Amino acid sequence: MFDPDKYRSVTWLKGGRAYPELDCFGIINEIRDDLGLARWPDFSGVTKDGDGLNREALNLMKSLNRCEPCEGAGAACYSGSTVTHVGVVVSVDGQLYVAECNPGMNVTFLPVARFIRRFSRVEFWQ
Repeated sequence: MFDPDKYRSVTWLKGGRAYPELDCFGIINEIRDDLGLARWPDFSGVTKDGDGLNREALNLMKSLNRCEPCEGAGAACYSGSTVTHVGVVVSVDGQLYVAECNPGMNVTFLPVARFIRRFSRVEFWQ
């Protein structure tokens, strides 16, 4: 069972892939591990800089299936046609949330509908 309290100690770190220092992509694999799901590629060193996040996210999506929000699904967030942020869907007390990691806020859990409203487009992938 997913325990959101584990993520209270996470601090955002650009390019962070090792718990407890994670960025928006780093939290995806940490949570997928906790859910017993297969890890996605690590993308070590990939950040938004130089369009890296967009490039790698679009490439990864070629091997995934688009889906409705469900536990463990990745959320690809767009600004225009560019993926600028990612998160992962979790279930907390029977409700679906998107876990994300941002500078200054660290890890937050937002209800799916509220998370979606923050971006021009959000797609979910499994």
